[in-house]
Amino acid sequence: MQKNSVATTIAYVAVFTALVIVLAFVSIPVGTAGVPIVLQNAALILSGLILGGKRGGYVGLLFLFIGLALPVLAGGGTTLRALAGPTVGYIIGYVLSPIAAGAIAYRAPRGKGGMTVVFAIAAIVGLLVQYTCGAIGLMLRSGLEVGPAIAAQGPFVLVDTAKLIVAVIIAVGVHSAFPDLMGRKAS
Repeated sequence: MQKNSVATTIAYVAVFTALVIVLAFVSIPVGTAGVPIVLQNAALILSGLILGGKRGGYVGLLFLFIGLALPVLAGGGTTLRALAGPTVGYIIGYVLSPIAAGAIAYRAPRGKGGMTVVFAIAAIVGLLVQYTCGAIGLMLRSGLEVGPAIAAQGPFVLVDTAKLIVAVIIAVGVHSAFPDLMGRKAS
């Protein structure tokens, strides 16, 4: 299969969407805002790091589309329930964050050191997109002011940072093993 074929894109998107859905089974409730610690957010950023922005965005869209009919979100939720609740912003961030992370990651240099730095920046940007969208959602659905909505991200920072470190390590490993994912040949 060619790396940019429609069949390849469908296969990559399907596999990463399945990964995101499987990670729905890991959900730890935190705080009073009703926003749990999940692994899905890191898996979506990882999809952007590995597949690029376009395919990563497809993963987010397919995941949420499946969530219209099936309870694939963390804690057994559906997309419609999430869109009506305080997590609406995070759900929107699930589509935007892999696009942002992938757009940055696919500009990384070939060397592992430079690639790691760029991937780390891409992952952080992806997480900031999720946090920003999440804070906006909390303001709209929970009636929080800007300061408290931003502060609500606090309990997640350390755990999300640890998840991003693992995601970057995985992404660098995948791209080192399969450099043609970014249209590169092994050097």
